[in-house]
Amino acid sequence: MNALHPIHPADPAIRHLTGRQITELIVELRTEGREFGLLWPSAQPGETILNGRVLVAIGNIPASTVINLLALIREYKRHRSRP
Repeated sequence: MNALHPIHPADPAIRHLTGRQITELIVELRTEGREFGLLWPSAQPGETILNGRVLVAIGNIPASTVINLLALIREYKRHRSRP
């Protein structure tokens, strides 16, 4: 996961994520994103695959969006913590 190289929604690697793994990513995004106002209390794994995209039930966004948001937050926090 890298903020400079986002994952494409149809990336084949995402197809191997289980519902549990997606749930863990959502929980991490809720935790890490809270200070930035990223609050999605109803988020959960949605339909597994639609047009080659694993979806999350937040208006059925691709799971790649969750992964890319986490990457952006981590990158921001890494730069913020530098002197």
